Amino acid sequence: MGREVIGRCPVCAEALEVTQLSCPVCNTRISGNFEMCRFCGLTAEQKHFAEVFIKNRGNIREVEKELGISYPTVRGRLEALIRALGYSVDSDAKEVSDEQYSKERKQILDKLSQGDIGASEAVRLLRSLGSR
Repeated sequence: MGREVIGRCPVCAEALEVTQLSCPVCNTRISGNFEMCRFCGLTAEQKHFAEVFIKNRGNIREVEKELGISYPTVRGRLEALIRALGYSVDSDAKEVSDEQYSKERKQILDKLSQGDIGASEAVRLLRSLGSR
């Protein structure tokens, strides 16, 4: 398997430009200025995240499990990926910080352990917390 095309200059980090294409079978060469796909400009970490996200069909809980990261971290990486692909992210959307998420999660689990709520209610609350 060939080496992966890099999308950023290793010296100045600007986007690279493809100037030649070639066929490995007949040796035809085409020169010009060609745009690279949006994914070529992503970092290796962003590409890995995108692959895991797609493999898990966008299920954030599954991405959390596979990567061993929290819900807010998954959201943050997803939004960074969206920006890196050249799309805007709705800045008005309410985002829960890692600290706030952990605090609310702990409160739910404390209520469960004290018998204030049942297991099904705790699951419902935790799911609604994760879907924000």
